[in-house]
Amino acid sequence: MLKGYRLRDYNFKLVIFVLIACIFGTVVINSADSSYTFKQIIGLIGCFGIMIFVSLIDYHYFCKFWIVLYIMNLIMLLGLIPFGKVVNNAKRWYGIGNSMTFQPSEFTKICMIICLAVLLTKLKEKLNTWKSLLLIGVFCAVPLFVIKEQPDLSTTIDIFLILLAMIFTAGLSYKLIGIVLLILIPASSIFFWYIQQPGQNLLDEYQLGRILAFRYPQDYALTTGYQQSNSVMAIGSGMLTGKGLTSNTVATVKDANLISEQQTDFIFSVIGEELGFIGCVFIIAIILLIVLQCISIARKAEDTEGMLIATGVATLICFQTFINIGVATQILPNTGLPLPFVSYGLSSLLSSCGGIGLVLNVGLHKKKY
Repeated sequence: MLKGYRLRDYNFKLVIFVLIACIFGTVVINSADSSYTFKQIIGLIGCFGIMIFVSLIDYHYFCKFWIVLYIMNLIMLLGLIPFGKVVNNAKRWYGIGNSMTFQPSEFTKICMIICLAVLLTKLKEKLNTWKSLLLIGVFCAVPLFVIKEQPDLSTTIDIFLILLAMIFTAGLSYKLIGIVLLILIPASSIFFWYIQQPGQNLLDEYQLGRILAFRYPQDYALTTGYQQSNSVMAIGSGMLTGKGLTSNTVATVKDANLISEQQTDFIFSVIGEELGFIGCVFIIAIILLIVLQCISIARKAEDTEGMLIATGVATLICFQTFINIGVATQILPNTGLPLPFVSYGLSSLLSSCGGIGLVLNVGLHKKKY
């Protein structure tokens, strides 16, 4: 597993950017709710150690056991049915002790990136055949369906977008992309029409409510759209420099309790309110630098598997950041996804750091010129 590497090939810039994002997130979490600070610090130390450890393990070792990883992932997801902890009518977590939980769908993100990278490499020469695409579709659909039924539509969409980006990067034909778009564009209109009909059974009631609140915000401002409306107000109130960290006056949306669980999905509203436009730009810039470093490593990877793994992790961080900030600023429907490296949540932090560890190892296996 472990092998000799050259220190000069280790991407310390990526490590530093991740560390800055994590420290920034811990500071903001402390400001949002200091009761979570100690857990986040302990989790950060552990996850950072795991990231460094994973970065020193040859990623080909994980790829070698891709079938085992896929089966283990399915077992963990299916195990939620009898053993999962119910929170807000959803079974997405395993309870650990009295106060800790583990969300296996976060592991699914990294697991599926590895597994799909191997499968796409094996099908590289015949990727653009319907037989191969059907195989890939079924392979990806099984864990996605299980996650969707937890129910966790937001994570399902997130993982779907990550896998789709990997398939495109692997060399999907533009002709096939065009055919899919010609089907999806009218299909999306039919879907939106259908979910508004009485008796529709594609979405749960709360999922439908979030989509309708996004489409008709004025009608849901005091109900389903309440969180997002207050988030936008908080971000706007911070103006250029913000109101200051740990501000505890009722003049802040945070301390007036207008947004619940602000340390997780709506952490960006804390950044906007307390650190202003400058704080928002800073964290977006840091995450952008992390994504660009992952893309740079992908371009220099020694093989297709490494390139696709680095691409998958870059896509994970990029899409999840876009979705989280999009929800906080009300340009997307409300959905529960954490801001990578910043939001509170040890499962998410472990997933992100584990993914970065894989990318760092891909960077140690540079393409031979």
